[in-house]
Amino acid sequence: MVMTERNIRVRFAPSPTGYPHIGNIRTALFNWLFARHTGGVFVVRIEDTDQTRKVKGAEDTILDSLEWLELHWDEGPRKGGQYGPYCQSERLDLYTKHVHQLLESGSAYKCYCSPERLAQMRDEMARRKESMRSYDRHCRNLTSEEQAQYESQGITPIIRFKMPLEGETTFHDVIRGDITFDNSELDDIVLLKSDGYPTYHLANVVDDHFMDISHVMRADEWLSSTPRHVLMYKAFDWEPPLFAHLPMILGHDKSKLSKRHGATSIVEYKEQGYLPDAMVNFLALLGWSLDDKTELFTREELIKHFSVERISKTPAVFDRDKLDWIDGFYIRNIVITPPPAAIALNAHGPDVSITPTYTEFARKLLEYWKDYPPGFTIPSEEYLLEVAPLIYERIKAFKDVEANFSFLFVSEIEYDTGLLPGKKLTRENAIAGLEAALEKLTDIQFDTEPLEGVLRGLASELGLKTGDFFSLLRVATTGRTAAPPLFQTMAVLGKEMCLARMRKALAKLGNNT
Repeated sequence: MVMTERNIRVRFAPSPTGYPHIGNIRTALFNWLFARHTGGVFVVRIEDTDQTRKVKGAEDTILDSLEWLELHWDEGPRKGGQYGPYCQSERLDLYTKHVHQLLESGSAYKCYCSPERLAQMRDEMARRKESMRSYDRHCRNLTSEEQAQYESQGITPIIRFKMPLEGETTFHDVIRGDITFDNSELDDIVLLKSDGYPTYHLANVVDDHFMDISHVMRADEWLSSTPRHVLMYKAFDWEPPLFAHLPMILGHDKSKLSKRHGATSIVEYKEQGYLPDAMVNFLALLGWSLDDKTELFTREELIKHFSVERISKTPAVFDRDKLDWIDGFYIRNIVITPPPAAIALNAHGPDVSITPTYTEFARKLLEYWKDYPPGFTIPSEEYLLEVAPLIYERIKAFKDVEANFSFLFVSEIEYDTGLLPGKKLTRENAIAGLEAALEKLTDIQFDTEPLEGVLRGLASELGLKTGDFFSLLRVATTGRTAAPPLFQTMAVLGKEMCLARMRKALAKLGNNT
Protein backbone atom coordinates (compact mmCIF):
# COMPACT_ATOMS: atom_id res chain seq x y z
CA MET A 1 0.00 0.00 0.00
CA VAL A 2 1.19 3.51 -0.77
CA MET A 3 2.53 5.08 2.39
CA THR A 4 2.34 8.66 3.57
CA GLU A 5 4.09 10.42 6.43
CA ARG A 6 0.94 9.97 8.50
CA ASN A 7 0.89 7.30 11.16
CA ILE A 8 -0.94 4.17 10.06
CA ARG A 9 -4.43 4.22 11.54
CA VAL A 10 -7.16 2.00 10.11
CA ARG A 11 -10.71 1.39 11.24
CA PHE A 12 -13.48 -1.18 11.16
CA ALA A 13 -16.78 0.67 11.26
CA PRO A 14 -19.73 -1.74 11.37
CA SER A 15 -23.38 -0.73 11.56
CA PRO A 16 -25.42 -2.55 14.25
CA THR A 17 -28.29 -3.19 11.83
CA GLY A 18 -27.72 -6.93 11.87
CA TYR A 19 -25.32 -9.64 12.93
CA PRO A 20 -21.81 -9.59 11.44
CA HIS A 21 -21.54 -11.61 8.26
CA ILE A 22 -18.49 -13.09 6.56
CA GLY A 23 -17.85 -9.97 4.48
CA ASN A 24 -17.94 -7.69 7.53
CA ILE A 25 -15.46 -9.79 9.45
CA ARG A 26 -13.17 -10.24 6.44
CA THR A 27 -12.99 -6.42 6.27
CA ALA A 28 -12.17 -6.25 9.98
CA LEU A 29 -9.48 -8.91 9.57
CA PHE A 30 -7.74 -7.18 6.66
CA ASN A 31 -7.68 -3.89 8.58
CA TRP A 32 -6.37 -5.67 11.68
CA LEU A 33 -3.66 -7.49 9.72
CA PHE A 34 -2.56 -4.29 8.02
CA ALA A 35 -2.34 -2.48 11.35
CA ARG A 36 -0.37 -5.29 12.96
CA HIS A 37 1.93 -5.68 9.92
CA THR A 38 2.80 -1.97 9.86
CA GLY A 39 2.84 -1.36 13.61
CA GLY A 40 -0.19 0.87 13.20
CA VAL A 41 -3.43 1.32 15.15
CA PHE A 42 -6.65 -0.66 14.65
CA VAL A 43 -9.77 1.32 15.55
CA VAL A 44 -13.31 0.00 15.95
CA ARG A 45 -16.10 2.52 15.47
CA ILE A 46 -19.82 1.77 15.71
CA GLU A 47 -21.78 3.56 12.97
CA ASP A 48 -25.22 3.59 14.59
CA THR A 49 -26.74 6.61 12.88
CA ASP A 50 -29.55 4.60 11.26
CA GLN A 51 -31.68 4.34 14.37
CA THR A 52 -34.71 2.90 12.52
CA ARG A 53 -32.78 -0.20 11.43
CA LYS A 54 -30.74 -0.72 14.59
CA VAL A 55 -31.02 -4.30 15.87
CA LYS A 56 -31.07 -4.86 19.62
CA GLY A 57 -27.93 -6.71 20.75
CA ALA A 58 -26.19 -6.37 17.37
CA GLU A 59 -23.44 -4.08 18.67
CA ASP A 60 -22.49 -6.51 21.44
CA THR A 61 -22.60 -9.40 18.97
CA ILE A 62 -20.22 -7.58 16.62
CA LEU A 63 -17.76 -6.83 19.40
CA ASP A 64 -18.07 -10.32 20.89
CA SER A 65 -17.32 -11.81 17.46
CA LEU A 66 -14.15 -9.76 17.12
CA GLU A 67 -13.07 -10.83 20.59
CA TRP A 68 -13.83 -14.49 19.79
CA LEU A 69 -11.56 -14.23 16.75
CA GLU A 70 -8.98 -12.38 18.88
CA LEU A 71 -9.02 -9.36 16.57
CA HIS A 72 -8.33 -7.07 19.48
CA TRP A 73 -8.70 -3.38 18.77
CA ASP A 74 -6.47 -0.59 20.07
CA GLU A 75 -9.20 2.04 20.33
CA GLY A 76 -12.97 1.76 20.38
CA PRO A 77 -15.94 0.60 22.46
CA ARG A 78 -15.13 -1.27 25.70
CA LYS A 79 -11.62 0.19 25.51
CA GLY A 80 -11.77 3.91 24.84
CA GLY A 81 -9.08 6.06 23.31
CA GLN A 82 -8.10 9.68 22.71
CA TYR A 83 -10.42 10.07 19.71
CA GLY A 84 -13.63 8.86 21.38
CA PRO A 85 -16.46 8.47 21.80
CA TYR A 86 -16.49 5.60 19.31
CA CYS A 87 -20.25 5.34 18.73
CA GLN A 88 -21.58 7.84 16.21
CA SER A 89 -24.81 8.37 18.15
CA GLU A 90 -22.63 10.00 20.83
CA ARG A 91 -21.00 12.40 18.33
CA LEU A 92 -24.07 14.23 16.96
CA ASP A 93 -22.91 17.71 17.93
CA LEU A 94 -19.76 17.25 15.84
CA TYR A 95 -21.77 16.34 12.72
CA THR A 96 -24.24 19.20 13.20
CA LYS A 97 -21.39 21.69 13.55
CA HIS A 98 -19.74 20.54 10.34
CA VAL A 99 -22.89 20.30 8.27
CA HIS A 100 -23.55 23.95 9.15
CA GLN A 101 -20.03 24.73 8.04
CA LEU A 102 -20.91 23.26 4.63
CA LEU A 103 -24.13 25.29 4.54
CA GLU A 104 -22.25 28.49 5.26
CA SER A 105 -19.66 27.80 2.56
CA GLY A 106 -22.36 27.05 -0.02
CA SER A 107 -21.36 23.39 -0.33
CA ALA A 108 -24.68 22.13 1.05
CA TYR A 109 -28.32 23.21 1.04
CA LYS A 110 -31.61 22.61 2.82
CA CYS A 111 -34.12 20.32 1.13
CA TYR A 112 -37.83 20.45 2.05
CA CYS A 113 -39.11 17.73 -0.32
CA SER A 114 -41.46 15.23 1.25
CA PRO A 115 -41.06 11.46 0.82
CA GLU A 116 -44.25 11.53 -1.24
CA ARG A 117 -42.81 14.07 -3.68
CA LEU A 118 -39.60 12.06 -4.04
CA ALA A 119 -41.58 8.90 -4.77
CA GLN A 120 -43.69 10.74 -7.35
CA MET A 121 -40.52 12.13 -8.95
CA ARG A 122 -39.02 8.66 -9.32
CA ASP A 123 -42.25 7.24 -10.74
CA GLU A 124 -42.31 10.02 -13.33
CA MET A 125 -38.68 9.36 -14.27
CA ALA A 126 -39.43 5.66 -14.66
CA ARG A 127 -42.48 6.48 -16.85
CA ARG A 128 -40.31 8.62 -19.09
CA LYS A 129 -37.59 5.95 -19.09
CA GLU A 130 -35.08 8.50 -17.90
CA SER A 131 -31.89 7.68 -16.02
CA MET A 132 -33.00 7.06 -12.45
CA ARG A 133 -31.88 9.58 -9.84
CA SER A 134 -32.60 9.71 -6.14
CA TYR A 135 -33.24 13.47 -6.33
CA ASP A 136 -33.85 16.11 -9.02
CA ARG A 137 -32.27 19.04 -7.08
CA HIS A 138 -35.62 20.78 -6.70
CA CYS A 139 -34.49 22.69 -3.57
CA ARG A 140 -30.89 23.35 -4.63
CA ASN A 141 -31.40 27.01 -5.54
CA LEU A 142 -34.27 28.11 -3.31
CA THR A 143 -34.26 31.74 -2.26
CA SER A 144 -34.27 32.67 1.41
CA GLU A 145 -37.92 33.70 1.03
CA GLU A 146 -38.86 30.29 -0.40
CA GLN A 147 -37.03 28.56 2.42
CA ALA A 148 -38.85 30.69 4.98
CA GLN A 149 -42.20 29.79 3.38
CA TYR A 150 -41.46 26.05 3.74
CA GLU A 151 -40.34 26.46 7.32
CA SER A 152 -43.45 28.44 8.19
CA GLN A 153 -45.35 25.26 7.34
CA GLY A 154 -43.44 23.43 10.06
CA ILE A 155 -41.34 21.39 7.62
CA THR A 156 -38.02 20.27 9.06
CA PRO A 157 -35.53 20.16 6.20
CA ILE A 158 -32.85 17.63 5.49
CA ILE A 159 -29.40 18.79 4.39
CA ARG A 160 -27.98 17.75 1.03
CA PHE A 161 -24.46 18.06 -0.36
CA LYS A 162 -24.15 20.23 -3.46
CA MET A 163 -22.36 18.07 -6.02
CA PRO A 164 -20.59 19.77 -8.93
CA LEU A 165 -22.74 19.60 -12.06
CA GLU A 166 -19.91 19.05 -14.50
CA GLY A 167 -16.34 17.81 -14.68
CA GLU A 168 -14.87 14.63 -13.23
CA THR A 169 -13.67 13.36 -9.89
CA THR A 170 -10.67 11.03 -9.83
CA PHE A 171 -9.23 9.22 -6.84
CA HIS A 172 -6.60 6.56 -6.41
CA ASP A 173 -7.56 3.15 -5.08
CA VAL A 174 -4.46 1.31 -3.94
CA ILE A 175 -5.90 -2.03 -5.12
CA ARG A 176 -7.59 -0.92 -8.35
CA GLY A 177 -5.58 2.13 -9.40
CA ASP A 178 -7.00 5.48 -10.53
CA ILE A 179 -10.79 5.59 -10.82
CA THR A 180 -12.73 8.42 -12.43
CA PHE A 181 -16.41 9.34 -12.07
CA ASP A 182 -18.40 11.84 -14.12
CA ASN A 183 -19.72 14.44 -11.68
CA SER A 184 -22.97 14.75 -13.62
CA GLU A 185 -23.79 11.20 -12.52
CA LEU A 186 -23.43 11.99 -8.81
CA ASP A 187 -26.61 12.80 -6.88
CA ASP A 188 -26.87 15.47 -4.22
CA ILE A 189 -26.66 13.03 -1.32
CA VAL A 190 -28.31 13.58 2.04
CA LEU A 191 -25.91 14.61 4.80
CA LEU A 192 -28.23 15.25 7.74
CA LYS A 193 -31.66 13.66 8.17
CA SER A 194 -34.70 15.42 9.60
CA ASP A 195 -34.28 13.55 12.90
CA GLY A 196 -30.90 15.24 13.41
CA TYR A 197 -28.88 12.11 12.68
CA PRO A 198 -26.21 12.20 9.96
CA THR A 199 -26.13 9.78 7.07
CA TYR A 200 -23.25 7.39 6.58
CA HIS A 201 -21.63 9.78 4.12
CA LEU A 202 -21.29 12.74 6.47
CA ALA A 203 -20.46 10.83 9.64
CA ASN A 204 -17.96 8.63 7.82
CA VAL A 205 -15.99 11.55 6.43
CA VAL A 206 -16.07 13.63 9.62
CA ASP A 207 -15.07 10.72 11.86
CA ASP A 208 -12.30 9.47 9.60
CA HIS A 209 -10.84 12.97 9.63
CA PHE A 210 -11.09 13.60 13.36
CA MET A 211 -9.93 10.08 14.22
CA ASP A 212 -6.93 10.66 11.93
CA ILE A 213 -7.64 7.56 9.83
CA SER A 214 -4.86 7.17 7.29
CA HIS A 215 -6.23 4.28 5.19
CA VAL A 216 -9.82 3.27 4.52
CA MET A 217 -10.10 -0.42 3.65
CA ARG A 218 -13.72 -1.36 3.03
CA ALA A 219 -15.98 -3.50 0.85
CA ASP A 220 -16.19 -2.71 -2.85
CA GLU A 221 -19.88 -1.86 -2.48
CA TRP A 222 -18.69 1.54 -1.20
CA LEU A 223 -16.63 2.23 -4.30
CA SER A 224 -19.37 4.35 -5.91
CA SER A 225 -19.63 6.44 -2.71
CA THR A 226 -15.95 7.33 -2.73
CA PRO A 227 -16.09 10.23 -5.25
CA ARG A 228 -18.81 11.79 -3.09
CA HIS A 229 -16.57 11.44 -0.05
CA VAL A 230 -13.56 12.84 -1.91
CA LEU A 231 -15.60 15.91 -2.86
CA MET A 232 -16.68 16.34 0.75
CA TYR A 233 -13.05 16.23 1.91
CA LYS A 234 -12.32 18.92 -0.68
CA ALA A 235 -15.23 21.04 0.57
CA PHE A 236 -13.86 20.83 4.12
CA ASP A 237 -10.31 21.45 2.86
CA TRP A 238 -9.16 18.22 4.51
CA GLU A 239 -6.64 15.66 3.29
CA PRO A 240 -8.51 12.44 2.41
CA PRO A 241 -7.22 9.06 3.55
CA LEU A 242 -5.96 6.47 1.12
CA PHE A 243 -8.70 4.14 -0.15
CA ALA A 244 -8.62 0.38 -0.74
CA HIS A 245 -11.83 -1.37 -1.78
CA LEU A 246 -11.79 -5.09 -1.06
CA PRO A 247 -13.07 -7.67 -3.55
CA MET A 248 -16.59 -9.01 -3.31
CA ILE A 249 -17.16 -12.47 -1.82
CA LEU A 250 -19.16 -14.85 -4.02
CA GLY A 251 -20.78 -18.20 -3.34
CA HIS A 252 -19.52 -21.41 -4.93
CA ASP A 253 -21.88 -20.78 -7.88
CA LYS A 254 -20.25 -17.36 -8.44
CA SER A 255 -23.38 -15.47 -7.35
CA LYS A 256 -23.33 -12.99 -4.46
CA LEU A 257 -22.79 -14.78 -1.16
CA SER A 258 -26.10 -15.33 0.59
CA LYS A 259 -27.84 -17.54 3.14
CA ARG A 260 -28.45 -20.26 0.55
CA HIS A 261 -24.69 -20.85 0.36
CA GLY A 262 -24.68 -21.85 4.04
CA ALA A 263 -24.19 -19.88 7.21
CA THR A 264 -23.18 -16.31 6.49
CA SER A 265 -23.13 -14.83 10.00
CA ILE A 266 -19.86 -15.34 11.84
CA VAL A 267 -21.98 -16.13 14.92
CA GLU A 268 -23.28 -19.26 13.21
CA TYR A 269 -19.75 -20.56 12.67
CA LYS A 270 -18.96 -19.97 16.31
CA GLU A 271 -22.11 -21.87 17.28
CA GLN A 272 -21.08 -24.75 15.02
CA GLY A 273 -17.76 -25.05 16.79
CA TYR A 274 -15.25 -23.77 14.28
CA LEU A 275 -11.96 -22.74 15.84
CA PRO A 276 -11.13 -19.01 15.79
CA ASP A 277 -7.63 -19.58 14.43
CA ALA A 278 -9.05 -21.66 11.58
CA MET A 279 -11.65 -18.98 10.78
CA VAL A 280 -8.96 -16.29 10.70
CA ASN A 281 -6.82 -18.45 8.39
CA PHE A 282 -9.79 -19.12 6.08
CA LEU A 283 -11.02 -15.51 5.98
CA ALA A 284 -7.54 -14.25 5.14
CA LEU A 285 -7.68 -16.29 1.93
CA LEU A 286 -10.88 -14.58 0.76
CA GLY A 287 -9.19 -12.12 -1.55
CA TRP A 288 -5.58 -12.33 -0.37
CA SER A 289 -2.85 -14.89 -0.99
CA LEU A 290 0.86 -15.30 -0.40
CA ASP A 291 1.41 -17.50 -3.44
CA ASP A 292 -0.47 -20.11 -5.45
CA LYS A 293 0.05 -22.99 -3.01
CA THR A 294 0.25 -21.95 0.66
CA GLU A 295 -3.11 -22.15 2.42
CA LEU A 296 -2.28 -22.68 6.10
CA PHE A 297 -0.99 -19.80 8.21
CA THR A 298 -0.60 -18.97 11.85
CA ARG A 299 -1.59 -15.46 12.89
CA GLU A 300 2.09 -14.59 13.14
CA GLU A 301 2.65 -15.73 9.55
CA LEU A 302 -0.35 -13.76 8.31
CA ILE A 303 0.85 -10.61 10.04
CA LYS A 304 4.36 -11.08 8.66
CA HIS A 305 3.29 -11.61 5.05
CA PHE A 306 0.16 -9.46 4.76
CA SER A 307 0.27 -6.64 2.25
CA VAL A 308 -2.37 -4.85 0.23
CA GLU A 309 -0.37 -5.49 -2.93
CA ARG A 310 -1.35 -9.17 -2.59
CA ILE A 311 -5.08 -8.43 -2.35
CA SER A 312 -6.88 -9.53 -5.49
CA LYS A 313 -8.98 -7.22 -7.64
CA THR A 314 -11.29 -10.07 -8.62
CA PRO A 315 -14.08 -11.48 -6.40
CA ALA A 316 -13.21 -14.16 -3.87
CA VAL A 317 -15.15 -17.43 -3.78
CA PHE A 318 -16.44 -18.73 -0.46
CA ASP A 319 -15.57 -22.44 -0.38
CA ARG A 320 -17.22 -24.23 2.55
CA ASP A 321 -15.27 -27.41 1.81
CA LYS A 322 -12.01 -25.49 2.21
CA LEU A 323 -13.20 -24.05 5.52
CA ASP A 324 -14.01 -27.56 6.76
CA TRP A 325 -10.61 -28.81 5.62
CA ILE A 326 -8.79 -25.95 7.35
CA ASP A 327 -10.76 -26.35 10.57
CA GLY A 328 -10.16 -30.11 10.56
CA PHE A 329 -6.46 -29.42 10.17
CA TYR A 330 -6.46 -27.08 13.15
CA ILE A 331 -8.39 -29.61 15.25
CA ARG A 332 -5.78 -32.26 14.49
CA ASN A 333 -3.06 -29.79 15.38
CA ILE A 334 -4.59 -29.27 18.81
CA VAL A 335 -3.76 -32.91 19.40
CA ILE A 336 -0.30 -33.25 17.87
CA THR A 337 0.72 -29.71 18.92
CA PRO A 338 3.49 -29.01 16.38
CA PRO A 339 5.52 -25.81 16.46
CA PRO A 340 3.53 -22.92 14.89
CA ALA A 341 5.81 -22.75 11.85
CA ALA A 342 4.86 -26.30 10.95
CA ILE A 343 1.30 -25.18 10.30
CA ALA A 344 2.38 -22.35 8.05
CA LEU A 345 4.66 -24.65 6.07
CA ASN A 346 1.80 -27.07 5.42
CA ALA A 347 3.91 -30.02 6.50
CA HIS A 348 5.28 -31.83 9.49
CA GLY A 349 8.98 -32.40 9.05
CA PRO A 350 11.17 -34.88 10.90
CA ASP A 351 11.77 -32.44 13.75
CA VAL A 352 8.06 -32.03 14.52
CA SER A 353 6.71 -34.04 17.42
CA ILE A 354 3.52 -35.92 16.57
CA THR A 355 3.05 -37.58 19.94
CA PRO A 356 -0.69 -37.24 20.57
CA THR A 357 -1.78 -35.26 23.61
CA TYR A 358 -5.51 -34.88 24.02
CA THR A 359 -5.80 -32.55 27.01
CA GLU A 360 -6.16 -29.35 24.99
CA PHE A 361 -8.65 -30.98 22.63
CA ALA A 362 -10.81 -32.09 25.56
CA ARG A 363 -10.56 -28.66 27.19
CA LYS A 364 -11.63 -26.81 24.03
CA LEU A 365 -14.50 -29.23 23.39
CA LEU A 366 -15.75 -28.81 26.96
CA GLU A 367 -15.53 -25.02 26.60
CA TYR A 368 -17.59 -25.25 23.42
CA TRP A 369 -20.21 -27.45 25.09
CA LYS A 370 -20.39 -25.04 28.02
CA ASP A 371 -21.56 -22.31 25.63
CA TYR A 372 -23.53 -24.58 23.30
CA PRO A 373 -24.72 -27.60 25.31
CA PRO A 374 -25.21 -30.85 23.38
CA GLY A 375 -28.31 -32.99 23.56
CA PHE A 376 -26.73 -35.29 26.13
CA THR A 377 -25.11 -35.00 29.54
CA ILE A 378 -21.67 -33.41 29.19
CA PRO A 379 -19.09 -36.07 30.08
CA SER A 380 -16.13 -35.72 32.38
CA GLU A 381 -12.78 -34.60 31.05
CA GLU A 382 -11.39 -38.03 31.94
CA TYR A 383 -13.91 -39.74 29.68
CA LEU A 384 -13.27 -37.24 26.88
CA LEU A 385 -9.58 -38.07 27.03
CA GLU A 386 -10.52 -41.68 26.32
CA VAL A 387 -12.88 -40.71 23.51
CA ALA A 388 -10.64 -38.13 21.85
CA PRO A 389 -8.41 -40.61 19.94
CA LEU A 390 -11.54 -42.02 18.28
CA ILE A 391 -13.01 -38.75 17.04
CA TYR A 392 -10.46 -35.97 16.61
CA GLU A 393 -9.44 -37.03 13.09
CA ARG A 394 -13.05 -37.55 12.03
CA ILE A 395 -14.57 -34.14 12.70
CA LYS A 396 -14.44 -30.91 10.70
CA ALA A 397 -15.87 -28.78 13.52
CA PHE A 398 -16.92 -29.41 17.11
CA LYS A 399 -20.59 -29.59 16.08
CA ASP A 400 -19.74 -32.89 14.36
CA VAL A 401 -19.11 -34.59 17.70
CA GLU A 402 -22.77 -34.45 18.67
CA ALA A 403 -23.97 -35.02 15.10
CA ASN A 404 -21.83 -38.09 14.41
CA PHE A 405 -20.65 -39.52 17.72
CA SER A 406 -23.52 -39.14 20.19
CA PHE A 407 -23.52 -42.93 20.69
CA LEU A 408 -20.37 -42.46 22.76
CA PHE A 409 -22.17 -40.19 25.24
CA VAL A 410 -25.67 -41.65 25.68
CA SER A 411 -26.92 -44.81 27.32
CA GLU A 412 -29.72 -45.51 24.84
CA ILE A 413 -29.28 -45.58 21.06
CA GLU A 414 -31.90 -45.85 18.35
CA TYR A 415 -31.51 -47.25 14.86
CA ASP A 416 -33.34 -49.12 12.13
CA THR A 417 -33.52 -52.86 12.85
CA GLY A 418 -32.80 -53.53 9.19
CA LEU A 419 -29.24 -52.29 9.68
CA LEU A 420 -28.40 -55.22 11.94
CA PRO A 421 -28.18 -58.10 9.47
CA GLY A 422 -26.95 -55.72 6.84
CA LYS A 423 -26.86 -56.75 3.20
CA LYS A 424 -24.70 -59.82 3.69
CA LEU A 425 -26.11 -61.63 6.76
CA THR A 426 -29.44 -63.36 7.22
CA ARG A 427 -31.51 -62.65 10.29
CA GLU A 428 -30.59 -66.09 11.63
CA ASN A 429 -26.87 -65.40 11.10
CA ALA A 430 -27.20 -62.09 12.93
CA ILE A 431 -29.00 -63.68 15.89
CA ALA A 432 -26.45 -66.48 16.12
CA GLY A 433 -23.56 -64.03 15.87
CA LEU A 434 -24.87 -61.75 18.65
CA GLU A 435 -25.67 -64.70 20.93
CA ALA A 436 -22.19 -66.13 20.47
CA ALA A 437 -20.56 -62.71 21.00
CA LEU A 438 -22.49 -62.18 24.24
CA GLU A 439 -21.29 -65.52 25.54
CA LYS A 440 -17.65 -64.97 24.57
CA LEU A 441 -17.42 -61.38 25.79
CA THR A 442 -18.93 -61.86 29.22
CA ASP A 443 -15.71 -62.92 30.91
CA ILE A 444 -12.93 -61.23 28.90
CA GLN A 445 -10.95 -58.09 29.59
CA PHE A 446 -12.49 -55.24 27.58
CA ASP A 447 -9.36 -53.85 25.98
CA THR A 448 -8.62 -53.46 22.29
CA GLU A 449 -6.30 -56.45 21.81
CA PRO A 450 -8.34 -59.06 23.74
CA LEU A 451 -11.50 -57.91 21.98
CA GLU A 452 -9.92 -58.20 18.55
CA GLY A 453 -8.48 -61.65 19.28
CA VAL A 454 -11.74 -63.09 20.60
CA LEU A 455 -14.00 -61.58 17.94
CA ARG A 456 -11.80 -62.52 14.98
CA GLY A 457 -11.67 -66.06 16.27
CA LEU A 458 -15.43 -66.09 16.77
CA ALA A 459 -16.07 -64.98 13.19
CA SER A 460 -14.03 -67.94 12.01
CA GLU A 461 -15.92 -70.34 14.29
CA LEU A 462 -19.25 -69.07 12.96
CA GLY A 463 -18.10 -69.29 9.36
CA LEU A 464 -18.76 -65.58 8.83
CA LYS A 465 -16.62 -63.10 6.99
CA THR A 466 -14.98 -60.78 9.51
CA GLY A 467 -16.23 -57.67 7.69
CA ASP A 468 -19.84 -58.84 7.83
CA PHE A 469 -19.59 -59.95 11.45
CA PHE A 470 -17.85 -56.76 12.59
CA SER A 471 -20.46 -54.68 10.76
CA LEU A 472 -23.16 -56.46 12.78
CA LEU A 473 -21.34 -55.72 16.04
CA ARG A 474 -20.72 -52.11 15.02
CA VAL A 475 -24.42 -51.45 14.43
CA ALA A 476 -25.38 -53.30 17.61
CA THR A 477 -23.00 -51.29 19.80
CA THR A 478 -23.10 -47.86 18.10
CA GLY A 479 -26.28 -47.82 16.04
CA ARG A 480 -24.25 -46.82 12.97
CA THR A 481 -22.81 -48.53 9.95
CA ALA A 482 -19.84 -46.15 9.97
CA ALA A 483 -18.01 -45.48 13.22
CA PRO A 484 -14.46 -45.34 14.58
CA PRO A 485 -12.47 -48.61 14.74
CA LEU A 486 -14.70 -51.25 16.31
CA PHE A 487 -12.45 -52.64 19.03
CA GLN A 488 -11.26 -49.24 20.28
CA THR A 489 -14.87 -48.04 20.34
CA MET A 490 -16.05 -51.07 22.30
CA ALA A 491 -13.19 -50.66 24.75
CA VAL A 492 -14.14 -47.02 25.39
CA LEU A 493 -17.84 -47.81 25.74
CA GLY A 494 -17.01 -50.54 28.23
CA LYS A 495 -18.29 -54.04 28.81
CA GLU A 496 -21.53 -53.17 30.57
CA MET A 497 -22.66 -50.73 27.87
CA CYS A 498 -21.68 -52.96 24.96
CA LEU A 499 -23.37 -56.09 26.34
CA ALA A 500 -26.54 -54.14 27.16
CA ARG A 501 -26.72 -52.77 23.64
CA MET A 502 -26.10 -56.17 22.11
CA ARG A 503 -28.94 -57.65 24.16
CA LYS A 504 -31.21 -54.86 22.95
CA ALA A 505 -30.15 -55.60 19.38
CA LEU A 506 -31.15 -59.25 19.87
CA ALA A 507 -34.51 -58.14 21.14
CA LYS A 508 -34.92 -55.98 18.04
CA LEU A 509 -34.29 -59.05 15.92
CA GLY A 510 -37.11 -60.86 17.70
CA ASN A 511 -35.03 -62.90 20.13
CA ASN A 512 -35.71 -62.49 23.84
CA THR A 513 -32.37 -63.81 25.03
